[in-house]
Parts: sequence; structure tokens; C-alpha cells
Amino acid sequence: MTHTEKATDFLMQEFHCSQALAGAFAEEFGYNLKNVMKISTCFGGGMHRGELCGCITAAVMIFGMAFGLYDPQDKKLESFGYKNADEFFSRFRERMGGKTLCKEILGKDFSKPDELAAIRREGLVKKVCPHVLQASIEIIEDILRRQDEDGGYIRLDTADSAETEKIQTVMKSVNRQNRFRKNVHELLLASDRKIGFIQFDIRRFKIINDLYGEKFGDEVLFFIRDRLGELCNDRQFFLNLRSDVFIVVTEYDTEQDLMGFVRRIEEAAALFKNVRLQFAFGVYFVDDKEMEIRQMEDRAAMARTAAKENAVSNVIFYKEQFKEFLYTRKFIEENMRTAIAEKQFKMYLQPKYSISRNRIVGAEALVRWMHPERGMIYPNDFIPVIEENGFIKMVDYYIWEEASRFIRKCADIGIEDCPVSVNVSRHHLRDTEFVHVLINDIKKQQIDKSLLELEITETANDEQIGQMAMRLKIDGFTLLMDDFGSGYSSLNVLLETPFDVIKLDKKFMDNMMASGKGKLILEHTVSMARELGLGLLAEGVETKEQVDILGKIGCDNVQGYYFARPMPQEDFFDLLKKDRGIK
Repeated sequence: MTHTEKATDFLMQEFHCSQALAGAFAEEFGYNLKNVMKISTCFGGGMHRGELCGCITAAVMIFGMAFGLYDPQDKKLESFGYKNADEFFSRFRERMGGKTLCKEILGKDFSKPDELAAIRREGLVKKVCPHVLQASIEIIEDILRRQDEDGGYIRLDTADSAETEKIQTVMKSVNRQNRFRKNVHELLLASDRKIGFIQFDIRRFKIINDLYGEKFGDEVLFFIRDRLGELCNDRQFFLNLRSDVFIVVTEYDTEQDLMGFVRRIEEAAALFKNVRLQFAFGVYFVDDKEMEIRQMEDRAAMARTAAKENAVSNVIFYKEQFKEFLYTRKFIEENMRTAIAEKQFKMYLQPKYSISRNRIVGAEALVRWMHPERGMIYPNDFIPVIEENGFIKMVDYYIWEEASRFIRKCADIGIEDCPVSVNVSRHHLRDTEFVHVLINDIKKQQIDKSLLELEITETANDEQIGQMAMRLKIDGFTLLMDDFGSGYSSLNVLLETPFDVIKLDKKFMDNMMASGKGKLILEHTVSMARELGLGLLAEGVETKEQVDILGKIGCDNVQGYYFARPMPQEDFFDLLKKDRGIK
């Protein structure tokens, strides 16, 4: 059915114009029809007030479905979305002879009982609204058609060709996703066979980019797309969702058939220019064809995430237990801003100790979420979500401010030798805003910069981040390389970034206790740090045996459960006073 046929059919079923128009486009963009009908319910009849025509409000919804973005930082793309809506509004008004209000188009006002009765008595909705719907659909289809990557239609009021190119690239990706979901929707409707979603990514793809360069990485992605194009028939659809993440939707008869297809993908794409590629596959067997396509994708994505963490199998099927992940994520996204406003996020501090002096030499600031109903929500649950949606910046700003206040509090009682380190997310390191935030916190509390240390994870490295780290160093901050040894480029990072202290990842502790080789590597790392003039701190210290070994090889500063777990800042303050002999 065409969009016009769908919309007209909905109108004849007594749905109003906003529902009819939005419903006609919903499913091809991966949205559940029932949900869209509910959302658009109160926009009919000019919001039942005879105001803005429901076709206009529905058109805005459609552009949101087609091009809407989750990232609030994408201002250029946000502006582009508004341009589509503005164009629709102008063309609609022209087609309607300058009219945009429901009461102008119908000649009657839904908000007035006598005129509402006349609307129903004269059947004005079925007489007038089909023509308005037809005009709206023609405008929308034309705008959408011109967004197609083959058409290359992008009108931006910018002289920045680089920005324009960037936006065009993203819009092409959006269009590919829309076409993919439209094809999948049609397959779900037409097929009497089972449907499976396969989502996969390349294990350690970042390392491939680091070793061979981004151009080589791009070639790998093109190679995989070519292999999928060769493997898939006209009833199998694939999409490069983002970076190295791919999704394939296929019909199947048995689970063995689907697994066979997964293995064919793996074999076809296993080797590129003598570089062996390894994959993590997540599979979702569709059990409800009316479910939103995006939700199906999410389930396959959850299975893929589980596969990445599975050391036994690289293929994981979605399980119902994974739903809890979705519920948790939804809760976090819905409550995170309230949590900031109501100060539900709390700063915890984990002490750092000197073995030789048996003395607290600092602390690391960590975040905990104390929800009034759920209690403590642990970082492993909410940090990945807020990192993905960019909200991590707000949480970091809050913790930095709290850490600065705590340092001031310590200084007020004469303790000025206990620096607090704070984590700096990779999201901060690509702009300069966070530097101003840090400096303002320090100036406000009138504390020394050396007392607010910055921890940057090893895996956050790239050229831009290296430049930012150099600026921080010039500004007088102390830089700590967090999780040293957790990645594959630790030594390169040390060469390129002016760190003052390296924090040994917990894996060093585990390997040291597991084998003589692990101990030897640790000894050489300690020696290297000393020769480079770097401070050293071991994380994850949990036993007396580990403490004794670290002390013998010259790693004096430690942090871990053996000494203390992270604790509320009030408890750490009392512990610090006791450590310093202050009552």
C-alpha cells in the first residue's frame, strides 16, 4: 500500500488526520504502529482546539522518525531537521492557500460544541481531510526522496564545506538505516518463515586502526560490506550500523540453518590482506513480528555485547533475562537528570597508601548513585549508559566540584598533603570546555592545582587527546595514566603523553600472583617507571602477600580493598584526620 492508501484507510477507520499521517509512515522507520497512534492521539482537530492542523504536527513527527538524533550535541544536524520541518510548513501553507489552522481549513472549530456537531453532521473530516492528507504526503515524500544518498539534497546555510560534508555523510547513514528498516518491515509482513536478527562487530577493531591506520580500518569495513553483499540474497538485508557494527536480517527454518549462515559470514570475512579478523555475534530469533524493529536490533545488540565478553563462544543468542538490561537502561536515561538536580550522585573516596610510611597519601574520587527508592546504583550499571549518551560530562563536573570542596575542607584543618584524583572521561578530552570548568572549581575553592589530580585512562589515547594532555600539563595539573597495562598501547601512550604517575591495572596484581613471568614483568615496569622519573601506584591490591611483594620491588604507593574500600567522603575525612593525628 502507498502512504496515501494507508493514511486514507486509517481516516476511514475513524482515526484523525494526525494519526492517519503519522501511522502511514511509522513502520518503515522501525516504529511500532500502536505506539505512534497513541503518541499522535491528541493532535487531531488542531489539538481539538481548531489550532495547527494535525497534518503539520504529524509531518514534524515523521521527520523526527526519519532523521531524529539522540545526541543533543549534534546542533548542525538538529538545525537540518528543523529545515525539513520549515520547508514542509511553507509548502503546506502554499498548497492550502495560506491556511495552516484546522478551523481555517475545515471552516469549523472543533472547540465549539455547535460547530463540532456541524463537522460531524456534514461529514467534513471525510470530505476535506483526504485532500489535506494527500497534499501533505506529496510534500513529505518529495522531501524524503531528496534526502536519498543518490540525490544528495542537503541545503545548509554554512560556508564550511567540511561541516557540510560531515552532515551529508551522517545523513546518508540515516537514509541507509531508514531504507534498511523499511525493507525489514516489509519482510516481516510478507514472510511466513521465521526471521532472525544477526548483529556482529570486529573484536579489537581499535587495535587494527592503531596498528595499520584508519585508512586500512576503512578498507576492512568496505571488505566486510562487500562480503555481505555477496552472501545476502534479495530477502536478506544488511546494514553497517556504525563503525565496525553490522546487522543482518534473514529468513530461516531452523536454528541450525541460521547458525550455518552466521558461520558463512564469519568464514567469508575472516581474512583481509593477511590480517585475521575475529567477530562477536549476537542473534535474536524474532518471536513477535509486531515489535518495533529498533527493539529487535537492541536485543541482537545485547546478545552481541554478551558474546564480546564470552571466552568460550563468539555467538550468543538473546535471552529473556537480557530484558533487565533494557529496563535498567531506560530507568537510567529517564532519571539521570533528576539525579543531578537532586544530588543523588555522591562522591566516594578510596584511599591511596604508602606501604613504607603506612600513611594515606591521597584518594581517588569515585561516583555512586544513591536513588531514593532503588538504593545504590553501581557504576557498572550506569557509567556505560551515560558515557554513550554524553551525560557523563555532567556527572564528572559534579564530582570535580565535590572533590575541590573536599580538598578545601581538608586545607581548612591543616591537611594540605592529600591530593584527590578525579577521572577525566575521553568525552572531555576533545574540547577545551572541561579545562575551564576545572580551573573555575580550583579558583572558587582557592586550592592548589597539584591537589586535584587528573586520571586519564590509557585506552583514551589519540593525537588530539595527547595535545589536550600537554595543555593540562602546561597549566600545572598532575596527570595520572589510569589502567596502565589494560590495553595494547601503553608504552606508546607514555611516549606521546606527559604523564606524571602511572597506575598499574589490577591485571598486574592478578598476573603477578599467577606466575613468575607476571612478577618479572611487574618488576621491569617498576624499574622503567623509576628510570623515566614517573610516580607509580598499584591498583587492585587485595592481599598481604601482594603488599609484601610490591614493597620489595619498590612499588610503594598502593590502592585496593586490602587497605580500604571506597567510602563516603565523610567517612574518609574522619579516617584522614585519624591518620594525621587530628581530633
